[in-house]
Amino acid sequence: MSLISVIVPIYNVEDYLNRCVDSIINQTYKNLEIILVDDGSPDNCPKMCDDYAKKDSRIKVVHKENGGLSDARNVGMEVATGEYVSFIDSDDYISLDFYETLFQTMIDNDSDIVECSVVKFYEDNNFDEYRDDLKVTNYETVDALDGLISENPFKQHVWNKLYKSSVALDIPYAVGKLNEDEFWTYQVFGKAKKVTRINKTMYYYFQRNGSIMGNGYNIRRLDALEGKMNRQAYIEKNFPTLTTKAKVDLYGSCMFAYQSVLKFMSGNDKKKACKIIRDYKNRCKLTTDEINSVTDSSRKYYKLAKFNFYICCKIRSVLGIGF
Repeated sequence: MSLISVIVPIYNVEDYLNRCVDSIINQTYKNLEIILVDDGSPDNCPKMCDDYAKKDSRIKVVHKENGGLSDARNVGMEVATGEYVSFIDSDDYISLDFYETLFQTMIDNDSDIVECSVVKFYEDNNFDEYRDDLKVTNYETVDALDGLISENPFKQHVWNKLYKSSVALDIPYAVGKLNEDEFWTYQVFGKAKKVTRINKTMYYYFQRNGSIMGNGYNIRRLDALEGKMNRQAYIEKNFPTLTTKAKVDLYGSCMFAYQSVLKFMSGNDKKKACKIIRDYKNRCKLTTDEINSVTDSSRKYYKLAKFNFYICCKIRSVLGIGF
């Protein structure tokens, strides 16, 4: 039975940590290396991690100074020894057959990455609706990247997937960035010869007000544009047939970011954010032919944005498009 390394970055989640770790240690797939990375957590998490390690020999605990989510994942990757690797966020949890299902799907389809479906749930323990048909679909590298860029069917999230360590462990996460997945996932997909998706919901994504992504819109959200700009350079160099698709997505992200800033920000931070977004938009240099490659109803907004970016984003903001 192959060893799967499970990396769990931990910070200030004492109310949720048991739920997360229990869902991992009770997996039907038993050959796990569970790496709990205490990222300088100020609460009771360090002791909780040590207590788990005393009870389960599969658990390794790393205590470190606070460096953020990406830094914690990187430290976990440095000590991982499994042939396969997975990342679980410490306020989320997984179904008990998560690893058994993903591993068997990977073996059956000779894949480098397998992704499952995700459902959001909330403080009151209510879940979004979801429907599974258990369909399994395989994608070669270019098609997988195409599906990741459009986020259909793949998502940027790193944690609803199982990876061969050979495609993941030598790509560090960008430290100090919000939306760190935007900097990482495309590179791993680019190394994978085959990516598989199974439409089975096995990752439970907790929505809490105090989380990094649960806070209000702020200038740090623009890290995602930097990630997509880096992706654009990577795509142009390594997968040129996807250049237009990636650029259209980047431009669309600039529009959404700008309309979000108009709606949710104010003062000097708003001015600074608007300038950052305009700089990314100008570097994107979307052409008329590239706009015409958009086949859905959003094409009109791309055309309007090319004529007057501010007016387009203001209209979208007022109408609530995309929110």
